[in-house]
Amino acid sequence: MQKVTKATAHLTQEEILLRIKETTGFWKVQKWLVILNATVAPRLAAEIALHTGLAQQTVHNLISDYNRHGPDVMAKSGRGGRYRANLELAEEAEFLQPFIAKALTGQIATAKEIHRALEERVGHKVAISTTYRLLKRHGWRKLAPRPKHSQSDKEEQEAFKKNFPN
Repeated sequence: MQKVTKATAHLTQEEILLRIKETTGFWKVQKWLVILNATVAPRLAAEIALHTGLAQQTVHNLISDYNRHGPDVMAKSGRGGRYRANLELAEEAEFLQPFIAKALTGQIATAKEIHRALEERVGHKVAISTTYRLLKRHGWRKLAPRPKHSQSDKEEQEAFKKNFPN
């Protein structure tokens, strides 16, 4: 037999309605509607799921989080995330520090070098595209100086250097 799904009274019905009006984004409003349903008319999670258009397990998860942590848990985004990340964002930034220092001294930090170091750090092989996405995530971009201009003339440059007034 299933239990009636009921939300803890962290907020009153009026406060929940006010939060629904202030909230932007479809999924965030859906979360508050689940809490409103569980507060105003507690019933089976399957019925709440039917009325809100969500899965029954999602209703269980939302109400459980709300009951445990209060209304602040509803502010977090509930979709997506870095579930398969090799390193956390802070760890990635820390990992890139030696390469930043190297680049600031005028040396070149190549993607292949960073890729080898990344594989060493995480302990397994990673695709080169993973390294490029890591670099893009932290604001790196490919800058390579041209060896020479396509229309340059070496003799003309030397003549300019000799004839330029001091």
